Amino acid sequence: MSRIDPEDYAPLAPEFEQGLIASIRAAPFPAFLGLEKEAVRRDYARMRLRYRPELNQPAGIVHGGAIASLIDTAVVGAVLSAYTPETMPKTIVTIDMHVHYLNAAREVDLICHAAVRRRGRQIVFLEAEVIDDDGRDIAHGELSYMIVAAT
Repeated sequence: MSRIDPEDYAPLAPEFEQGLIASIRAAPFPAFLGLEKEAVRRDYARMRLRYRPELNQPAGIVHGGAIASLIDTAVVGAVLSAYTPETMPKTIVTIDMHVHYLNAAREVDLICHAAVRRRGRQIVFLEAEVIDDDGRDIAHGELSYMIVAAT
């Protein structure tokens, strides 16, 4: 079970949350993988990766690259949640990512809870927990994102 609890994070205005979710859904790579942004709160985001056999590696488990992509994409909502439409950065990039794979995922949806650990002026430090539908730990991620171009 994820240790990142969405209730620990303040809700966003509904129209701003829906706008963030829509903008992340519009990105080509997350759409290709089938990633679904489910919720965004201040410094928190939740995303789902629905299981498809095409995501498996030869041993029949979900490929680590798909899990890493879930983590790397889920944190975007948490990063962007601190801005307003007027101050939204134009470019953010991953500058560091560590993924610890804890259990194999077989034919299950995966849910990623992502949260900001520390927010600086240009660098945001994040953590992410990936669990399966049964709440079993699948992976843990630690990431750093850089705000490259602000408005």
